[in-house]
Amino acid sequence: MTQSVVVQVGQCGNQVGCRFWDLALREHAAVNKKGIYDEALSSFFRNVDTRSGDNGPDIYKGKICSLKARALLIDMEEGVVNEILQGPLRDVFDSKQLITDVSGSGNNWAVGHKIYGYQYRENIVEKLRKTAEHCDCLQCFFIIHSMGGGTGSGLGTFVLNLLEEEFPEVYRFVTSVYPSGEDDVITSPYNSVLAMKELNDHADCVLPIENESLFEIVNKIHQMINAGKLGSTVKHNSLVTSSAGSAKTLQEKPFDAMNNIVANLLLNLTSSARFEGSLNMDLNEISMNLVPFPRLHYLVSSLTPLYTLADVNVPSRRLDQMFSDAFSRDHQLIQADPKHSLYLACALLVRGNVQVSDLRRNIERLKPSLHFVSWNQEGWKTGLCSVPPVGHSHSLLALANNTCVKPTFIELKDRFMKLYKKKAHLHHYLQIDGMEQSCFSEAISSLSDLIEEYSELDATKGVPRIDPSRLKIVV
Repeated sequence: MTQSVVVQVGQCGNQVGCRFWDLALREHAAVNKKGIYDEALSSFFRNVDTRSGDNGPDIYKGKICSLKARALLIDMEEGVVNEILQGPLRDVFDSKQLITDVSGSGNNWAVGHKIYGYQYRENIVEKLRKTAEHCDCLQCFFIIHSMGGGTGSGLGTFVLNLLEEEFPEVYRFVTSVYPSGEDDVITSPYNSVLAMKELNDHADCVLPIENESLFEIVNKIHQMINAGKLGSTVKHNSLVTSSAGSAKTLQEKPFDAMNNIVANLLLNLTSSARFEGSLNMDLNEISMNLVPFPRLHYLVSSLTPLYTLADVNVPSRRLDQMFSDAFSRDHQLIQADPKHSLYLACALLVRGNVQVSDLRRNIERLKPSLHFVSWNQEGWKTGLCSVPPVGHSHSLLALANNTCVKPTFIELKDRFMKLYKKKAHLHHYLQIDGMEQSCFSEAISSLSDLIEEYSELDATKGVPRIDPSRLKIVV
């Protein structure tokens, strides 16, 4: 069984990470009734004998002693990490796997990347190596960060570079939360575009998520509950938009509901690596099958049914409807409509009591309405995990390498150019050692090239496929 390590950077990264670990523990608790440390748990957790202190040896078989997350928590402000350490999950994190400062990055990518990156480089590398040493077969690093702030974007992408240098053979999946147009951080377009260049160059797969989409999905769920469509009986053991049912019920924070959606995405993404199924999909297969060109590694995700994110008892929605919803605009985690754009490839990760025949039937049903690139008309990758989300019969995560991400990048470029043309706030960045104006021009050039690559593919949409004429055999 392979293992994965989660690196959560910045305020957003740590808040999402906190929700992920909470929901992961509850998911495993629902399946692992006997309290035995098994291969499923080992993918994200170590089992440590803490009777002689935190430095106790790992226990590979038998009863669960003390579970420790395979994680590294980094933030240049102490607030969120301290909150986690005082909360119900405090025993899940190894105190040696934390890196914090007090002053923060001031919403400045250059401070996170150029100052804190070099200041903490050795410390980060040492802790990453330590975490890797506890793995038998390290397959993947998951980085969770936001693009708009200073620590998440700057230090987050610095860590990404380090991972490529130190562990070139290990896959790097990045979950990046993009700011909305009305973001309260004025410099977020600078931070996002500077971070984008690093993601283009150093990530294997990026799962872009927009705050706006998360907010709309949460509102939609609340509307469904208030309208009585989802029933009203609370499920205390489901994976939810509220914190109800967690180890200790604390007052729900404003972003918990949104963060839970991202945490559910990661749970479903890794379900095949953790649990058995008739058609398991390895994490390396996602990168191998969905990324035909190295820079076009941005995968648009959608989760269905939405009620698997709600903390209520509901009748199961029709299976076929779940597949249809995965391709509708309302269920995407970015503001995009994949149905009217071009697919390079698509993965469907299904959980629960679903048969291979159900998968095939729905793919055949949906195919005519989806535009796939001419050279990859059969670009489907499927996975079936037999363990459903807690409290529900089935769920679906769709990952699409689709040109519908282009508008998100164009909007980001426009917001960047509005500031950059006026040279607004530029001095805050240029006063940092190692930061030059060429960093900005290279970053916007990298983003423009990416947009152009998507545009070239878009131009082929609807063009009939011409097969080369076959050779004639001369007798």
